[in-house]
Amino acid sequence: MSDNRLSVFKTYKLYVGGKFPRSESGRVYEVTDSKGKWLANAPQSSRKDARDAVVAARKAFGGWSGATAYNRGQILYRVAEMLEGRREQFVREVAEAEGLSKSKAAAVVDAAVDRWVWYAGWTDKIAQIVGGANPVAGPFFNLSTPEPTGVVTVLAPQESSFLGLVSVVAPVIAAGNTVVVVASAKSPLPALSLGEVLATSDLPGGVVNILSGKTAEIAAPLAAHQDVNGIDLTGADAELAKELEIAAADNLKRVSRPQTVDSESDDWTAGPGTHRLTAFLETKTVWHPTGALGASGSSY
Repeated sequence: MSDNRLSVFKTYKLYVGGKFPRSESGRVYEVTDSKGKWLANAPQSSRKDARDAVVAARKAFGGWSGATAYNRGQILYRVAEMLEGRREQFVREVAEAEGLSKSKAAAVVDAAVDRWVWYAGWTDKIAQIVGGANPVAGPFFNLSTPEPTGVVTVLAPQESSFLGLVSVVAPVIAAGNTVVVVASAKSPLPALSLGEVLATSDLPGGVVNILSGKTAEIAAPLAAHQDVNGIDLTGADAELAKELEIAAADNLKRVSRPQTVDSESDDWTAGPGTHRLTAFLETKTVWHPTGALGASGSSY
């Protein structure tokens, strides 16, 4: 075999609607490692890319939210299987993105896969935590059940390129929402590779859409978009978060703003809890008559 092979560089693309388009603007930007070494050219998404991603997410919402919770859990577990199969690739990308040793990067990737499995297990259990029967006076059943908010924009953490990414994306789709993810501007490659995993799992196209580029440029039209129902501001700094909250108020989006905006002081290795699962759930309450009440009690 020849030792003079040409290097085969990977072409990273966006993940929108289950496909891999380049940015419609044709723009790219250089991604470097922690020491400034060139790694790849990533697509620099435009406002048009953001709008296309919302269209794809809305199209996928009916099928994804209408699937059984058990089925969503199976699909998410399949994603975890695929992540495990590409573990070495993600270890390399995380090490380069975050300046970690191989062993530390491996621990981060393992934690991310474990977290994905954890959220997969919650899909058919969260309703028992935040829903149930309510005691009321009169011959009625009164039931509260959680329903997904809709299309959610998620600004991924800037520093935690994979574990943080999984921690903000997995709970939103586990709850039945569809998402438009704005990847870390500095370290987008693990997120773009996640798109390749999602495309080869059973996840329907459009449930997760991944954009790379300048966070503020992509997030602004998404925060103002009338067909986006919620936004997670984890990856925004304080100034940008304020601007996006104002834009989001126009159609009363549900906004999740971490206590520490830009959230880099968050310990992503800590137990995730259920707060991100419930951040983009709405509660529907229905009344149903129990039937006629006679001297002997309910007719049931």
